[in-house]
Amino acid sequence: MNGDRGGDTDLRSFAVKLRRMTAEYNRIAHEFAADHGLHNTDVQALIMILDAPSPLTPGRLREELNLTSGAITACLDRLERAGHIRRVRDVHDRRVVHVHYLDAAKDVAAAFFRPLARSTDHVLRRFSPEELRTVAAFLDAVNDELGVLRATPGST
Repeated sequence: MNGDRGGDTDLRSFAVKLRRMTAEYNRIAHEFAADHGLHNTDVQALIMILDAPSPLTPGRLREELNLTSGAITACLDRLERAGHIRRVRDVHDRRVVHVHYLDAAKDVAAAFFRPLARSTDHVLRRFSPEELRTVAAFLDAVNDELGVLRATPGST
């Protein structure tokens, strides 16, 4: 399998498939943003807040989204006004602020993205657990490489 570089498994084919999938996910995210009066950056921030293993600080979110301090403050202000997040000061260090995704906002997002979840589940059922582990390993490796690329100045 590692030696098969033609057809649907060559670099160009994968790049096209990944771009197509990314474009479709972006289209859906843009629809969510438009339906909820948000900017596309706001949706990116919500996704990062939701996916983070622990609450993010505005500074960490700013770094991840590559925004200025003013831009991340404006983004968080919009998200807070819209009822998606709340900012909470750390109990041990009041200078530190953590951003939390509100449960009611998660419910709104879940309702909007439910058709996407159903479609994804439909696709998952077409593959064996072993095939899905391979796909997951591939996606993890791609994301790891993208992280390295992003961390290397001048690499893109």
